[in-house]
Amino acid sequence: MVTGGASGLGLATARQLTKAGAAVTILDLPSSAGAEAAAALGGSASFAPADVTETEQVDAALDVAQAAGPLRVLVHCAGRGGPVRLVDSGGNPGSLEVFERVVRTNLTGTFNVLRLAAARMAATEPTAGERGVCVLTASVAAWEGQIGQLPYASSKAGIVGMTLVAARDLASKQIRVCTIAPGVFDTPILPDRARATLGATVPHPNRLGDPAEYAVLALHIVANPMLNGETIRLDGALRMGPR
Repeated sequence: MVTGGASGLGLATARQLTKAGAAVTILDLPSSAGAEAAAALGGSASFAPADVTETEQVDAALDVAQAAGPLRVLVHCAGRGGPVRLVDSGGNPGSLEVFERVVRTNLTGTFNVLRLAAARMAATEPTAGERGVCVLTASVAAWEGQIGQLPYASSKAGIVGMTLVAARDLASKQIRVCTIAPGVFDTPILPDRARATLGATVPHPNRLGDPAEYAVLALHIVANPMLNGETIRLDGALRMGPR
């Protein structure tokens, strides 16, 4: 299962998994282009509309995934942004509502999908000494969040903090958990006005990341049984400034 699989990092990962021979289920919002994305991937792909924060919807999506065979891999890419300053330009306190929405999607949604997928994986028979692999998505903003990124940086830092604990928790079930922390990638979450400027800040390669590069790393994590409990920065040596 690939969440957020209708576009960006998730779609690139769904493509790579399909090429590797996996039966891929894309989980994305009902309003997304998930059905079109699954159709383009071919007969082994399916689309399951769901909000990652809604347990019944995620469970239904997991049923779709398991209809194609045992659930072995989760790549969780679903997420959102939303700017919040502690004090806005008018001198008012920042929006608690926006903060809570972003944290609910990015952090609570990650926990929700991870717990439900892990329960399915734990019920399968092990293959080559393991039952499954879960790849989560954080961001370099977890360490170097910029001004205005309070909810996004907080939620992504929570995913980094979750990674080792989750890996230890699921070790007895023979399920691995790793996280990828991308830098600036060419995805729909990145505002158009910031693309050229942000790409120029990456030391090498001096450009935005290609979602296919995220996908290659996700597949390596799946294939390498010694990768567990780790958050891997994928950022071209980028260190974000305050603005």
